[in-house]
Amino acid sequence: MSETPNEGEGAEGPVVRDKRRFDPATGEVRPEAAGSPAASPEPQAAPAAETELELDAVAELTADLQRVQAEFANYRRRVERDRQAVAEQALGSVMLGLLPVLDDIDRARSHGEVEGGFKLVADGLETTLTKLGLQRFGDAGEPFDPTVHEALTHTLSAEVSEPVCAEVYQPGYRVGDRVLRPARVAVAEPES
Repeated sequence: MSETPNEGEGAEGPVVRDKRRFDPATGEVRPEAAGSPAASPEPQAAPAAETELELDAVAELTADLQRVQAEFANYRRRVERDRQAVAEQALGSVMLGLLPVLDDIDRARSHGEVEGGFKLVADGLETTLTKLGLQRFGDAGEPFDPTVHEALTHTLSAEVSEPVCAEVYQPGYRVGDRVLRPARVAVAEPES
């Protein structure tokens, strides 16, 4: 037993604290005594403060990790989008270079000169370009759209109710939404 001379002295006398681990009356282990080093407020406050600091550090590191993961996911999406854009531009450039060949094949067909082995090559080339996404547009009778048609001539007609492509001089081609070449057409508009 120990006495602490300055604590609790007053009208009642000195305060005595029993720091024994076992209760002498029952022999059972006592809960941590109020005066024991393990139960003192200072040691408990320090681990709680350290735990709180550790939790703050873990929360901060978790937030940093989430931010880095989000940035990386955005980076991956941007790189994939840029890669696809470059691939589409390259494909469009190659197809743009082949358009004069397709025009020559169309002129040869209109004169009946596409026969035999050349017909197989021409059909194979057109089929392959179609599979790669090349679309031909610009037929006579379709409504005139200045975003995809280039008007070379202009006539008035009583037979139409809106501007239409009366004749197609050269077909247009597109890949997806990108117009490689507008269709060159003669436009017929209503007389009124």
